Amino acid sequence: MTLEAVKLAAADNLWSAILPELILGCLALFLLVLELLLPKKHHGVIPDVASAGVLGTLVWVLANFSPAVLGSTTFSGLLHHSVAGQVMRVFFLLCALLVFLLARVSLAKQAMPRIEFYHILLVVTAAAMLLAQSHHFVMLFVALETLTIGLYILVSYYRTSSASLEAGLKYLVMGALSSGFLLFGIVMLYGVAGNPALMAHTAAAMNYGELARFLAANPHNFIASLGIVFVLAGVAFKIGAFPFQIWIPDVYQGAPTPVTAFLGVASKAAGFAVLLGLCGANGAFVAYNWLVTPVLTAMAAATIIFGNIAALTQHNVKRLIGLSGVSHAGFLLLGVVATAAAPMATGAVYFYLFAYLLASFAVFGVMAHVAGADDADQELDHYAGLAKENPFLAAVLAVGLGSLAGIPPLAGFMGKLFVFIAAFQAGARWLLVIAAAGVVVSIYYYFGWIKTAFFETWVPSADAAPARPARTPVGVVAGVALGALALASIALGFYPGPLGQWLTMR
Repeated sequence: MTLEAVKLAAADNLWSAILPELILGCLALFLLVLELLLPKKHHGVIPDVASAGVLGTLVWVLANFSPAVLGSTTFSGLLHHSVAGQVMRVFFLLCALLVFLLARVSLAKQAMPRIEFYHILLVVTAAAMLLAQSHHFVMLFVALETLTIGLYILVSYYRTSSASLEAGLKYLVMGALSSGFLLFGIVMLYGVAGNPALMAHTAAAMNYGELARFLAANPHNFIASLGIVFVLAGVAFKIGAFPFQIWIPDVYQGAPTPVTAFLGVASKAAGFAVLLGLCGANGAFVAYNWLVTPVLTAMAAATIIFGNIAALTQHNVKRLIGLSGVSHAGFLLLGVVATAAAPMATGAVYFYLFAYLLASFAVFGVMAHVAGADDADQELDHYAGLAKENPFLAAVLAVGLGSLAGIPPLAGFMGKLFVFIAAFQAGARWLLVIAAAGVVVSIYYYFGWIKTAFFETWVPSADAAPARPARTPVGVVAGVALGALALASIALGFYPGPLGQWLTMR
């Protein structure tokens, strides 16, 4: 590479375009410096610093949608800055703030280091934000592995718990397998499309735009088809889609509750951001819709069926929420399938993700307060009498579970409605039938959880009954946050308004 080429490449490195990610990276390092400099008795302010930094970054992103760089690519095509990327930045920053809140409740019950938790979470949040803006397979793989490696550590963070260590090991093995699938698919695509002898532009085939041109010129290449299938398989592991969901129940149960929340919401959303970048209306694989659409359609149907049926028999609420999350991945895949023919489908997926965020974190917030020191042992029976002892937590739980079930007039209902409309416009009628049946089945296990919290049921005598962990009192900040999540789910269900119109019209 000549000196002039190096100068041109450096000129394309617009660092201001990734200012939010740089802030999170510097904040993560700053937390470690504070831990070294501050006396131990003042370490309690460090989580406050982390939360304030993320909140400030969120406010900055909302106030500055980077109009100067929207629609452009920077860092030699590694990143594409779009409205969708900005929306996902907001999404991941909200997730980080809410996970910090859950961590205050959960970590207080454990004799574990705390500063490192916030440090790692900031790094994986920045990685997720970069992943959602990736426009090149090198950036995709590096950002995805940074996110995944951080989650390996967080899943097994409670190192004194055998369940947490087991979950970390299982996630490591399955994550390595999924990375192998993804990398093998990327190598196959580059091998077939990156030969400079084929066409001038194919030397940059790791770039989504250049790859899309090659695939459009070679619409039925066998090696390219095989590479696409392997890439989709690698991403399917990350979102927990069938048949790559086998890791979810054990990992969700063993991981600390705040990490389970991040896995179930932020990590899943990152996977769908990647899918939309690859398989969406203007994605890299658009010329291969003849292959991608049937694969994703079959995956969506199987994911909805498996997730709902498997969740029916669960008594551990972390396993239940994990397997129900599998079914939600199926509903979201329904929206991805519809992007080929329905212009509103992409926005419908984003709206669904925000509705899912509100409902899921409301439920996880209640779980964090009900759970005892043994974080993996969270049974449905532990919620008996919750409505009598703490009506506020029971109400938040009911709103969150009702939204996840898709009950009107909650935000989850509107999210499903938008996705179903997009699928109808795309002509996926039989898939809609399966999805509607999945909604009906999900009502059974979600309302079984609500019934346990609100209604009197037979319980064994005090001597025979298993010990129930003491419930954590709800603090002022946690109460405000949980109340805001529940109210936002209700408000967004009654009036999707500008947010619904803006997202579904993207």
